[in-house]
Amino acid sequence: MRKKIVAGNWKMNKTAEEATALLSEVVNMIKDEVTGDVEVVLCPPALYLTTARQYLTPGGKISIGAQNCHEKASGAYTGEISAPMLQSIGVEYVILGHSERRQYFEETNAQLAEKVNIALENNVIPIFCCGESRDLRENGDYIGFVKDQITDSLFHLSAESFGKVVIAYEPIWAIGTGLTASSAQAQDMHFELRQHIASQYGDMIAQDTTILYGGSANAQNAAELFAQPDVDGGLIGGASLKSRDFTTVVKAAQ
Repeated sequence: MRKKIVAGNWKMNKTAEEATALLSEVVNMIKDEVTGDVEVVLCPPALYLTTARQYLTPGGKISIGAQNCHEKASGAYTGEISAPMLQSIGVEYVILGHSERRQYFEETNAQLAEKVNIALENNVIPIFCCGESRDLRENGDYIGFVKDQITDSLFHLSAESFGKVVIAYEPIWAIGTGLTASSAQAQDMHFELRQHIASQYGDMIAQDTTILYGGSANAQNAAELFAQPDVDGGLIGGASLKSRDFTTVVKAAQ
């Protein structure tokens, strides 16, 4: 049975004091209220990763993820953070290819393939993001576009390596806009992506691949989205910044 995951992407939010308060609230709420089999991944700004580690207990439901890493292991890349650095402080996951990284920093599928490689080499699990714009959704082959993102950045991997990757489908038109894909739209795309994975790696690996939905998922709509057979949890943005809302989303994935 594939893993259920809810990841909270804090993006560039929270001061140190605010981050500490949110971490404490979320960790305690998850401990007290979440009894089901779901893994929680907290992805605060890189500045707070070591602080976040201090709140975790071994064998608990919560893991820590970074929001990005560089494609090189080290070097003269001022301001960047490498996968070996993340691994060295106990970070288990890293978000790669988020639409904001693709848009604002012009990250390409080829560059993301390198990032996926370096993350896996350092035992950091990629949460690989893919998704289409509103214009493409309305006027183009949006399914083919998203499939190509996966093909170009992931299908070079061995079956064993691919089996470690988490996919996050995030319709760009539903990120920070208040719009959300309907549960049927989310299910349709998740099904298509699972079939695409099966065409490369076989049905067993496809069925074991965790595919998250990201795109204005919140406390109100999470239960309906997560009830879909191919939606295995969520990559949560705004709702992850409020402890009660985020805990409600996590409970919906149980």
